[in-house]
Amino acid sequence: MPSGVDVLVVGGGPAGASTAFQLARRGVRVRVLDRARFPRSKPCAECLSPEASRLLADMGVLGLTDGHAARLRGISLRSPDGTVARGDYAASHGFRAFRDYGLSIRREILDAALVEAARGAGAVVDERTCVVGLLRHNGVVCGVRVRDDTGAERDATAPIVIGADGLRSIVARHLGLARAWPWPRRMAIVAHYRRVGDITDRVELHVERDGFVGIADVGDGVTTVAGVFPRARATEFRGDPGTFLQRWLRSKAHLAPRFASVEPDGEVRVTGPFASHARRAWSDGAFLVGDAADFFDPFTGEGIYAGLRGGELLADYVVDALGANTKAAARDAGRAYEAARTREFGGKWRVEQLVGLGVASPMLMNRATRAMAARKPLADLLAGVTGDFVPANTVLRPGFLASLMFA
Repeated sequence: MPSGVDVLVVGGGPAGASTAFQLARRGVRVRVLDRARFPRSKPCAECLSPEASRLLADMGVLGLTDGHAARLRGISLRSPDGTVARGDYAASHGFRAFRDYGLSIRREILDAALVEAARGAGAVVDERTCVVGLLRHNGVVCGVRVRDDTGAERDATAPIVIGADGLRSIVARHLGLARAWPWPRRMAIVAHYRRVGDITDRVELHVERDGFVGIADVGDGVTTVAGVFPRARATEFRGDPGTFLQRWLRSKAHLAPRFASVEPDGEVRVTGPFASHARRAWSDGAFLVGDAADFFDPFTGEGIYAGLRGGELLADYVVDALGANTKAAARDAGRAYEAARTREFGGKWRVEQLVGLGVASPMLMNRATRAMAARKPLADLLAGVTGDFVPANTVLRPGFLASLMFA
């Protein structure tokens, strides 16, 4: 494989494409390696927060995605006792997003557009190229070992390797940084259907005692349905996850009529377990970004935004590392990136953990949903936090939490 590049990015999804785009337009010679050929499908809830549109606009793909996406104006949350709370992105709380609505779009369309944006900025993208290991020199990562679709293996070298290869990142594993949270351990079944009844312009989240499901219009008459279940139930849907998901949906009285006449659209996919994180998001000669660095739980559904924003955030620190004259200076760039990630995403991580507690406890979820149903500004604030434009500390304050639990 030709060398002569400054950075190898492993993974061409939103995090990898964003990182490559940002680096290439800074004049960095960057090469993206992905095992897939684009366009390709990906198990995902496929919802983009309102603030994600800023990043799409910056990459020059917002117009394209607008033409294929559905618009989402907020969230609808149903608790196990049947209470429904609705929160809007455009509300009177005083915070304003890049847009007043989010988007929902098939990953086949989104990821292909992002990869082309990276190419357009100057990045080279090698598809159907599987990374199978890391190369090191004196303990510093200096490249990767790849296998192409013929089975041939070869080395690709670069001063910096970036792992943007998702939940089960081979880069994070080979760096010895990958860790799994002991809780919650959940799996997701993701399907597309036509003819789902009563679809609205909100992301729907239905929490039940035996799992939860996210439902969203994804454009072109298709609905994305992502059911999330404890890992212990994986044996029940092994081999035929589509049948399991439809049976589960039709077992719920409020969902059964809406799914009585659906038509599957494409392959049903399984992903997980979730709740993984890296001990840190850098090592000597390497960085991690997006789900490769952390992914807690799919309920709040901002993985695409975090990947796009993570790539934007990382680029300057990679440039600093490339310009470092000593190993200590390169490590300083890694530490600075880690600190920046914590400042950017730390509040959201705490919100995700609190939401995870609520999802796991029907009593807490019922109480919080009843409070938000009675006081819509509470639901609007939570929608804004999940929409990536209301600061997370707004809902982490004792007063807000007390309003949810003791309203």
